Amino acid sequence: MRQKLYDALVENPIIVAVKNEEEYEASKSTEASVIFLLFGSVEDLPEKVSGLKECGKIVFVHLDLIQGLTNHVDALPFIKKYTDADGIISTKSEVLKGAKAMSFDTIYRIFAIDSKGLSIQPSRLRDYVDCVEIMPGLMPKIITGMSKKLKIPVIAGGLISEKEDVVAALDAGAIAISSTNRKVWEM
Repeated sequence: MRQKLYDALVENPIIVAVKNEEEYEASKSTEASVIFLLFGSVEDLPEKVSGLKECGKIVFVHLDLIQGLTNHVDALPFIKKYTDADGIISTKSEVLKGAKAMSFDTIYRIFAIDSKGLSIQPSRLRDYVDCVEIMPGLMPKIITGMSKKLKIPVIAGGLISEKEDVVAALDAGAIAISSTNRKVWEM
């Protein structure tokens, strides 16, 4: 993880995740330094990233959720050439390997819904993953276990809606939390 990203998350561990145009506009004026862009299309992605960068934000594009782009490594050259995105989020390790090779920061999103979702091999991730985002983020015991196992910074995301949820995730070892909930953005 680059120092700039680490410092931003230590200073403000709330990551604003935006999934629609209204949230996108609201995210520009938040105190959060890091934005997860969870929507958009190939057509408007350069403009959306640029708009956030103009506000001083560190921008991660969730490659799996951008319409018109394949969630495959083939989409990465487009993002690199036409945007100033800082990083890539994906559920696909091959995408993250490619993104790291292109000097993007990378976040591996996993869904901890059963033991298969938690069976990640840490030695394989360390070379190409800067952070792991665990969803849902309301499981302190899982966050603690994964933080110790992976030795990679963990972000808790999904279903976090109360201050107690944020505190529990951070106390469990998460470096930050991501949320689409505007109430959480202002904590």
